[in-house]
Amino acid sequence: MRPVPKFAAIDIGSNSVRMLAAEVSGDGPLVPLASDRQVTRLGESVFRQGRFSEEAMDTVCASLRRMAAAYRKFDVAGVRAVATAATRDASNQVEFLTRASEALGREVEVISGQEEARLIHLGVLSRWQKRSGKTLLVDVGGGSCEVMLSSDGRLQSAWSKPLGAVRLTEVFLKQAADPPGKQDLHNLEQFIDGHLEEPLEGIGRGAFDHMVATSATAAAIVCGVNRVPRARREEADGMRASRTQVRRFYQPVAARKLAERKKVTGIGPRRAEIIVAGAAVFSRVLDLFEHPSMHYLAVGVREGIIQDLASRGVGRENYALSREQRAVVEKLAKRFGVNLKRARFVAALEHQLFDCLSSAHGLPAAWSRLLEAAAYLMDAGHYISDTGHHKHASYVVQNADLAGFTEVERRIVAMLCRFHRKSMPAARHTDFQALDAETKRSLVRAIPILRLADALDHNREQHVESLECSLAGGVLSLTIRSGADTGLEQWAAQRVGDLFTQHYGIQLVVAGKKSR
Repeated sequence: MRPVPKFAAIDIGSNSVRMLAAEVSGDGPLVPLASDRQVTRLGESVFRQGRFSEEAMDTVCASLRRMAAAYRKFDVAGVRAVATAATRDASNQVEFLTRASEALGREVEVISGQEEARLIHLGVLSRWQKRSGKTLLVDVGGGSCEVMLSSDGRLQSAWSKPLGAVRLTEVFLKQAADPPGKQDLHNLEQFIDGHLEEPLEGIGRGAFDHMVATSATAAAIVCGVNRVPRARREEADGMRASRTQVRRFYQPVAARKLAERKKVTGIGPRRAEIIVAGAAVFSRVLDLFEHPSMHYLAVGVREGIIQDLASRGVGRENYALSREQRAVVEKLAKRFGVNLKRARFVAALEHQLFDCLSSAHGLPAAWSRLLEAAAYLMDAGHYISDTGHHKHASYVVQNADLAGFTEVERRIVAMLCRFHRKSMPAARHTDFQALDAETKRSLVRAIPILRLADALDHNREQHVESLECSLAGGVLSLTIRSGADTGLEQWAAQRVGDLFTQHYGIQLVVAGKKSR
């Protein structure tokens, strides 16, 4: 099977910046590799003055540099970085996006409320098991609230409203007394109700089976209701809070001073500053939509981005030559008399071996593509001389115009051709010594894969009808299925075994089986 793809997502919200790097394997759950969150209050100055403050932008950019360094360790196949409500509203949006993109090392895009809702929905689907029927999804971020109706796992309708916890705090509670007075809370709730009229009309009261709440505000509420300490907030994932419990959480919290709110179980000191506004939204949603409870899920935009990247196949192009690259490689191979039928056969074997050995070799996906190119070109040297043909092949590639390949990639393909037989790279090989340490390590681990693929067609007659490959307990087991005698292929493949022992620390066992 193919190496499990890895992706990274950056969500630049109005209250915090979040990063997630994760693996995605088929229909299985996301497997987190690294995550980070930094409270920035990016939206405070926007909701108060209409533009980002220098301090907030500096804080975000410093966080983005740290997060980029973290996800780059995992050779991710795709990255998407998005900015949401505060950035949509900021008058100095362009300046911020330019600075943020430079800090991250890739483009940061501002997304619409509808796109934000779509990504949240995808994130929920990655965890929510009750897909049949209708589910109301509510996410209260720092700048906006997304209200979505999911029907049988499909996003039926979505609304993005200016009901984020930071925004509401700035507008209604920042200048209020501590704790807020009755009139302040009344104005807040009236504003919330007014913006919920449209989704309420579109969905209807109680016209759904379940309600899912996402966001850190929802986590704080569920933690508070269920007496889960903030330090163990991950335990709240999947927990439920009834409509009555949410109301009884909101009203006492709103009546407490900030210093007292900070002591409430599950909230935390920074969340205490904006929890009144956030809890008000969830309480009003449950009341207006007349639903008995909400389930909290620890998912959001980041998880949705990663699911979206995976479903669109981002990064798959790295595993194999593009159409243009393959045309260039085949043209050069044909020019030097390479048997293209055999080259394609060996390349297919290389891909299968690369996938099977992914947990052992740890090579980036792009190396499978470079190995494929070498499979096409490693026999080009026979055109010059059968003696030392591997050296001649390397010379041909090194001096060819391989459009679509970088200079470094062309050098690597040349060295794969050079070392597909005979000696392994050593101190006397000046081209190899000129490589950086990481590329040297990768090349040495890639060469045994190419040699094994080549050995499996040792007689050049494509006898291997299918190849069963498994890696377990330090043993790489290959079973060759064929109607023909594959004794020569088994012998040639087994001769490569020492390289796998030396460079992978595994044993190679090759067997043959007659196909029916």
